[in-house]
Amino acid sequence: MKHIMSPLDMTVEELDKLLDLANDIERHPEKYAHVCEGKRLATLFYEPSTRTRLSFEAAMMNLGGKVLGFSDAGSSSATKGESVADTIRTVSCYADIAAMRHPKEGAPLVASMASRIPVINAGDGGHQHPTQTLTDLLTIRSLKGRLNNLTIGLCGDLKFGRTVHSLIEALVRYDNVKFVLISPEELRVPGYIREGVLEKNNKEYKEVVRLEDALPELDLLYMTRVQRERFFNEEDYVRMKDFYILDAAKMELAGPDMLVLHPLPRVNEIAVEVDNDPRAAYFKQVQYGVYVRMALILTLLEVEVC
Repeated sequence: MKHIMSPLDMTVEELDKLLDLANDIERHPEKYAHVCEGKRLATLFYEPSTRTRLSFEAAMMNLGGKVLGFSDAGSSSATKGESVADTIRTVSCYADIAAMRHPKEGAPLVASMASRIPVINAGDGGHQHPTQTLTDLLTIRSLKGRLNNLTIGLCGDLKFGRTVHSLIEALVRYDNVKFVLISPEELRVPGYIREGVLEKNNKEYKEVVRLEDALPELDLLYMTRVQRERFFNEEDYVRMKDFYILDAAKMELAGPDMLVLHPLPRVNEIAVEVDNDPRAAYFKQVQYGVYVRMALILTLLEVEVC
């Protein structure tokens, strides 16, 4: 039985196969409409979520399956002190596969060790968010046609941003990918990513503070919000939250083919006026998230579709 805790749980070959399946789902949704009839997905969300939870639920329903679970730790037995391991043992009696989001790093891994069903990490603290990374990779490959030979700017909260950490770990496996890390000093990418991932894999990168300086060279800009929930005090959050705002004037500095991605939700970091720019791909990214989660559910449940 396979679980997905990190994008690195899949080889590049397995990843390519998954993305191919997601693209086929996009092209032929009717072929997959009933393949999971009789199957149940449990969504165990100990932390608030809109896109990830609803995307998983839409994915399973699009496959003809059913969904059960909770959207808030307060509506689960966690309020009574039940452990993650006991919760997943119980849920294994009700469902065929589970997606878990938890504020504590490593909680989905603990669940996977006690589970009798496949567990998908739907985000754990500031650590990993593998299905967002799969969404990002599918979006990039579908719109750019490749996952190699790219210069990628990652902007905003690079310290706590689990989507950023997961994406870097996934992309270092592809040839000639260069990174421009755009953040204030306080929100720089952690050392374990800088040294343990980028430098260990001999990837070219640079760290800059000004977004304007980076835009002309980028094939892709990945914007992130400054996350209030990761800060220890409100004063630091207020000081950092509007450090970067991508607007129409800044977009004029970028190349005609540069894509703008964002894991969402956004706050102020992308002005609404950018939404109409053909290079803005973040809402397309949301749709790709459904396709890739459909493909992942099929893969983990080992459902064959002719």
